[in-house]
Formats: sequence, structure tokens, C-alpha cells
Amino acid sequence: MKYAYIIIFLFIVLISGCVDKTEKINLSVVEKPQEVVNDPAIRVAIASVVSPKESYKYYEDMIQYISQKIGGSVKIEERKSYQEINDLIKNNEIDFAFVCGGAYIDGNTEFGMKLLVAPIVNNNATYNSYIIVQNESNYSDLTDLRGKKFAFSDPLSNSGKLYPAYRLYLLNETPDSFFGKDDQGKNNWFYTYSHDNSIIAVAQKLAEGAAVDSLVYQYMKETHPEIIAKTRIIEISPPFGIPPIVVSKDIDPFLEKKLRSIFLDMSNDEEGKRILANVKIDRFMQINDYAYDSIREMREHVS
Repeated sequence: MKYAYIIIFLFIVLISGCVDKTEKINLSVVEKPQEVVNDPAIRVAIASVVSPKESYKYYEDMIQYISQKIGGSVKIEERKSYQEINDLIKNNEIDFAFVCGGAYIDGNTEFGMKLLVAPIVNNNATYNSYIIVQNESNYSDLTDLRGKKFAFSDPLSNSGKLYPAYRLYLLNETPDSFFGKDDQGKNNWFYTYSHDNSIIAVAQKLAEGAAVDSLVYQYMKETHPEIIAKTRIIEISPPFGIPPIVVSKDIDPFLEKKLRSIFLDMSNDEEGKRILANVKIDRFMQINDYAYDSIREMREHVS
């Protein structure tokens, strides 16, 4: 069961966390390596921000696959936020992690976080930020949400925070000035720490708008159409480099090479293909840092 919880995070950073649709969300054959890694376990971290919890069961196979190929156990570290994941990488407490483009840019700038691989989804290595609203509302773009209740996913999320904050920056606004406060003096904007929770918040009218990962939104469109039907997309961002798998700058070179090889080779054997199909990933590829330059440029303007 524990592995089930880890795996979903894999993909949806890569791609996509789901609360039961009837429940209100609470906002508060094995090829071993020629060398033996000294650590008793390879450590991976995933943040709940990135993926639908129900897809964990599909990622369990991926984790087992990596464990078999690496010739040892893989220990999962679960964390709520991207900042917590970045801190684990910075302090060399984990070996690799699934993050988003925004968290990668911050980690790369602050302490040299490195790219390992990235997923290809629907033949693309990009994704978008969607600004969504309640389906029956008459809002047509972000500017119509002034003074309204708005859901961000995570402070370091590109699609769930940086992009919409940058849109506001271009309007000489900030989340505080644009969304304002409610009757109790509290900010009209809040964090859900999960893209699917942000979607559900809008569907359940806990927020009038939200910024979410397009990969998560499209995943939920297939798995929970009844939730998506209560929402509507009013803005789509330019394409961004897809959420990557990252490693510490201090990772053991052998381990780094082995992990990259495992991910890149998954689509070349039948078991790997089956696992990838279950999580709706075409394959993994090496990706260059410049794929994230547009995110980096936005970060220069938005703190």
C-alpha cells in the first residue's frame, strides 16, 4: 500500500492527486547492475502536488520495475510541497525526485539541482497552465477574476502559481492586490497543494478560479469527467518544458547513469511498455536545461 502512494507522484509530476469525487476537499527478469550501490536503498521523493492519488496503483509497477533494474530496494519519501522535496535534494537526503519546472528552476539556481530525464506525453515534451473557472460562470479570462476566490497549487509550481502570478505582473498586479481579501480580512487566494484538489475546489465552488497543470486536467478528464464537466478552461498558457525527474548535483555518477539508463530503456522492453502505457507516458528522454528557459525568465520577474 505504501508503494501505491508513492507512485502516483511519479507520473503526475510528471503528470498529475485525487480526492474521492463525493468528498469535499480539506484545504487545511531482472538485469542487475555490475556494481553494487552502497546505500541500502535508493531514495526517491514525490510531492503530492504532482499527481492523482488514485493513480498510485499504476505507479507501483514502475517503482518495482526500477527497484528490480537497480538491483536493490527503492525507498519513497512523500512530502506535501515542492519546497520540501527541494530541501531533501539540497541536503542529499534523496537520490532523485519528480518535480515540476518551477521547482527545478529554483533548485538549479539555488544549489545546482540537475536534470535526469523527462517524460514524453502524447508525443510532446511540453505542457501548459490552464486557468479554469466554474462551468456556469460568465468569466472569460483571468482579468474577470479580480476580487474572486482563487486556488493556486503550490508556491513553487510553474503551472499552478508562477504563470498566473506572471500574468498578474504584466498587469502591474500581485495576487494580493488583484484577488484582495474576504469579509474576514483573509486573502481571497489560497494553496491546495495538489492540482487535482484545485480542480475539485473549482468544481465544488470552493474557489471561482484556479491555475492547474494541463496534464493533470486532461488525466482527470478521462478518469473523472463528472468533475471536469463542472469546470471550464478560460486561458491556456504558452507551452513549457514538461515536469522532469531530477537529481542532486552530488549524486553518485554510477547511480545517476544507471537511473537514466533505466528510464530511457523502459520503452524498449515489453514490461516497460506496459507500465508506461498504464501511466499514459510514451517514453522518457534526456532533456536540455534550455527547455525551461521560459520558466526561468518568468521567475526573474515574480518572487
